Amino acid sequence: MARLLTLLLLVWAAMAADRETIIFDTDSGLFGDDGASLVMLMRSPQRVNIAGITVVPGNVWPEQGSEYMFHILDLLKRPQPPLYAGAQTPLIHSAAMAHEYGRRWGALEFAGAFDDDPSVVKPAPGARLTGRKPLHENAVDFIISTIERQPGEVTFLELGPMTNLALALRMRPDIETKIKRLVFMGGNVHVPGNASSMAEFNFWFDPEAAQIVLRSRIPQKVMFGLDICNTAPIKKTQFDRIANTHTPITDLYREDLGNRYPGFFQHPSATAYMWDSLAAAWLLDPGFVTKSEVGYLDVVTSWSKFYGSTVALDRRVAPNATPVNEMLALDFDRVFALYQDLLTRKE
Repeated sequence: MARLLTLLLLVWAAMAADRETIIFDTDSGLFGDDGASLVMLMRSPQRVNIAGITVVPGNVWPEQGSEYMFHILDLLKRPQPPLYAGAQTPLIHSAAMAHEYGRRWGALEFAGAFDDDPSVVKPAPGARLTGRKPLHENAVDFIISTIERQPGEVTFLELGPMTNLALALRMRPDIETKIKRLVFMGGNVHVPGNASSMAEFNFWFDPEAAQIVLRSRIPQKVMFGLDICNTAPIKKTQFDRIANTHTPITDLYREDLGNRYPGFFQHPSATAYMWDSLAAAWLLDPGFVTKSEVGYLDVVTSWSKFYGSTVALDRRVAPNATPVNEMLALDFDRVFALYQDLLTRKE
């Protein structure tokens, strides 16, 4: 019996050592790709340990994003990681700038929180407000303290604009090299944008923050930009496979993608994309990526039509910056099978 207990403890210790400790930074809407990413990782405790959830403005303002995150966590009925709110706005970008951009250079495809009232917080459809609030500690302080306590051990999973991380790097630039790696969804290199015609939304919402992070010395940067995200479309056929499996999570998925973006119930020929879910899936199964390239990248921060677009880095302005490993191609059947399995599991 003692030998069996010792063996079990050794197995548990080995599994714990293999788990990826992450900070989950999100601008979550009702569910979408942020919610899917959270569910996938929460249902993979043997692979991932979420040290904390940090909320950043982007798709919605942080108070609304926190409410949506709390609702998803409640549906999961699992031990919950702590949740912190950080920056309340981008570093410089504002709603006025976004609206002026549209007037000068053409309508935006998506402006995110800039089209919302930050004072209004809505419950998830059919639910009441959770009544829960982020912990008192600011997300930026949490990021710094977590990395300081576990140097070289924490992966930062960035699923929204990079405002919280950029502030942490500005407050404590010495933590750059203490981050194990950064895995993020954002940017566009070889394809058009999806906020403006030039820029991907996460980079466009806070270009200055993205520039700080891309010019940093974080040892490893793994990028899921629109170049690979555009190759992972969700059509109604894929949507139905998940939406027709009725659980609290899949019902929320059904409500969001069916009645909101992309609105499959009214527009059955519409297309959504896995987006953030690809970055989360990579932490569980990196083998689904079939092509990548390494380069030094930067973000345009000058006020122009190109605001927020991804460009090659002039190494002279950031000689210590580390390169970015940009994911470019994937095995869709493989990654969608993982996505479907984790979203449709019953608690």
